[in-house]
Amino acid sequence: MSKATKSDFNRRMFLGTSVAALGGLAAPALAQQATSNSTEFETDITEVARRNISSFRSLDWRPYFDSLSGGAVLVDTTSRALHYWSQDQSTYKLYPTSVPLTEDLTRRGRTRVVQKVEGPSWRPTPSMIKRNPEWPAFVGPGPDNPLGTHALYLSWTYYRIHGTHDTRKIGRRSSNGCIGLYNEHIAELFALTKVGTQVLLI
Repeated sequence: MSKATKSDFNRRMFLGTSVAALGGLAAPALAQQATSNSTEFETDITEVARRNISSFRSLDWRPYFDSLSGGAVLVDTTSRALHYWSQDQSTYKLYPTSVPLTEDLTRRGRTRVVQKVEGPSWRPTPSMIKRNPEWPAFVGPGPDNPLGTHALYLSWTYYRIHGTHDTRKIGRRSSNGCIGLYNEHIAELFALTKVGTQVLLI
């Protein structure tokens, strides 16, 4: 394998296994599974279809928030969907998301947006480095960045709502804790939210 080819291969491996931690359904991935196990493929298609129906059901904000002061974001990790309501209720958005790989990596509860970054850089957390020592210590803005084009930093350390350049991750358990959106969706949400917007993960 040439040096250039090996470099390209390592880049693809990193992007394919990196944190979405931290935007479509995963049809390409499902198609790959079908070649090895048609029964597994059919089961996955059924599960994805069921999840998709659930994910794109509009919700009312009242069961989740006392008010819409500053706007509100609800992340449903079960249906893998993000809901946004503006303060004046004139805007409601619903986006498909990626969610954490395991229950241990999933955090639920109330938080808020504390910082907004366009063109974010990324550093793996200490626990990520422990699990994946081959990962780079730093990735700047650009197509190799697991945070995509925009990131909303939450009051919980290391937790973000962000974009992803790997669109296969959306609709799947694929992150190390963060919530991922398509880049075009996080750009839209980025423009709608502000520092202080309330966030609830359920």
